[in-house]
Amino acid sequence: MKFGILVFPGSWSHQDFSWVLKDVLGYEAFYIWHKEADLKGADCIILPGGFSYGDYLRAGAIARFSPAMQAVAEFALKGGLVLGSCNGFQILCEAGLLPGALLRNRSLQYRCQWVHLRVESELSPFVVGLQGRVLRMPISHGEGRYYADRETLQALHQHGQVIFRYAEVDGTISQEANPNGSVMNIAGVCNRWGNVLGLMPHPERAAERILGTEDGRLLFEAAVQSLIRA
Repeated sequence: MKFGILVFPGSWSHQDFSWVLKDVLGYEAFYIWHKEADLKGADCIILPGGFSYGDYLRAGAIARFSPAMQAVAEFALKGGLVLGSCNGFQILCEAGLLPGALLRNRSLQYRCQWVHLRVESELSPFVVGLQGRVLRMPISHGEGRYYADRETLQALHQHGQVIFRYAEVDGTISQEANPNGSVMNIAGVCNRWGNVLGLMPHPERAAERILGTEDGRLLFEAAVQSLIRA
């Protein structure tokens, strides 16, 4: 299993992903610079968190035009697995690979804290076998408020594309558990086919026992098993 990790000017979670994928889980992982159009035979592409291109204009608005993202779009159309976390989620939405948009947090403040996520659907290979589970991961963002219009939300729920919702530790969906004001507590969605997944929390920062939880590694392991079965 080979993971390609995109790196843009301003990325900062790429090293965390590399550490977890290579040193913790033992998979092959390598960086792909934003100017490269060659994905180097990766089985799964990771878009990490950070501030790509300084988040000028809007978070992810410039990164979507990079040669690497053009290659990712073609890769995704062919069914390739793509995971975007935090800024990576923002980029995927800006690129049109995922529906909706990420807006400023309702508080207008940066939020860095632990959250709980209820897995709503198994449409994505990254969460096969996890539906109904409550996972614990950290967030770290200022523009994480997911928004979509009514028709888009209806389609997302109809097709099982809402993958994660912010929840209490027991799985209850509440406004108190929503750290940024996301519509319907949505923390992550996938495309219609499930191969492209975006979420605001950071699974790469929740993959070692020393950090308090290994829930994040479940996403990577599920994706690997899905490719093995395929």
